[in-house]
Amino acid sequence: MKNPAVVAGVGMVPFAKPGASAPYYDMGAEAARRALADAGLDYDKVQQAYVGYVYGDSTCGQRALYPVGMTGIPVVNVNNNCSTGSTALFLARQAVASGAADCVIALGFEQMKPGALGSYFDDRPTPFEAFDQVCNELVGHPDTPMAIRYFGGAGMAHMDKYGTRAETFAKIRAKASRHAVNNPVALFRKEVTVEDVMASPVLIGPMTRLMACPPTCGAAAAIVCSEAFARQHGLDARVTIVAQAMTTDTPSTFEARNMMQLVGSDMARAAANQVYEAAGIGPGDVDVVELHDCFATNELLTYEALGLAPEGGGEKMVEDGDNTYGGRVVTNPSGGLLSKGHPLGATGLAQCTELVQQLRGQAEARQVDGARVALQHNLGLGGACVVTMYQAS
Repeated sequence: MKNPAVVAGVGMVPFAKPGASAPYYDMGAEAARRALADAGLDYDKVQQAYVGYVYGDSTCGQRALYPVGMTGIPVVNVNNNCSTGSTALFLARQAVASGAADCVIALGFEQMKPGALGSYFDDRPTPFEAFDQVCNELVGHPDTPMAIRYFGGAGMAHMDKYGTRAETFAKIRAKASRHAVNNPVALFRKEVTVEDVMASPVLIGPMTRLMACPPTCGAAAAIVCSEAFARQHGLDARVTIVAQAMTTDTPSTFEARNMMQLVGSDMARAAANQVYEAAGIGPGDVDVVELHDCFATNELLTYEALGLAPEGGGEKMVEDGDNTYGGRVVTNPSGGLLSKGHPLGATGLAQCTELVQQLRGQAEARQVDGARVALQHNLGLGGACVVTMYQAS
């Protein structure tokens, strides 16, 4: 990078069930204020803003930031499905790294409705036409909500290819709940057992309801700046983004006729490889990971896509306890999307918040001992995947 990007401040609001949260603009403004306070910075020092959300009219970003300050800066609204928050972070980091700006805010929020995700624009073709065609051929169940079919189908594909057991996915969900017990901003903080997960209602194939993340409302933000700006203003410059990559689908997504690739495993693998090469740091050097566990099946797929486990080795990683405290790499110490919740536009920046706190040693009961290198993975179908590596100085 021309100018390494410092994450000088992070903030988020506790996630809530649909109907129980404040309006999106109040959540967004509060998250922005918390990030500014964490950085010790006034809003008038921020030069650009990138604001992510999926469900909302255009310029919701301005509506959320105007109560924080009306300084006339560019406010760019971002929508990239479930990777929206990390796409805002990608753009903020890019602005700083290129020298276009010295200090930028990335903000993400979502005010969601109850129930499964669906299309809001039924008067035009969906961007998922090609995805649906492959999914219909491989999985069927056209009346089942889209995300459940996709990620349930991907889990079944892994089971068919590698002999993975349904209980392994349940162990991932139980692990998420154990981590979330110590996260005051997680939606679900009650510990559940493998037996609880397996006994919950079946959604499709091996996937039960507790293996799926809930629709959630929330907001999170990050202040990204140059090292020179941080020094000039006396900001905390301990955590730097040392590499970041964003990928989209390639022909293999559809041509492979494989549900694991349809839900983004190739995108994730390509982004991770770009990040490892740029940083000169491999997966074996990563201490803590926040990855996109929208479904427990996807967490296991992502272990392999990020190189944390070899292909087909995700189940062994779970069985050996290498995905939690005392193991090789702690994954989703926040409780992940499965326990923390998944407000689409906020998720990527909530992951950023958790990892920055980990690298600063501020994660309290969730703290990963000696964490120096952190990896973030945020996936959006349709598609986009952002992988970010952070390092503590």
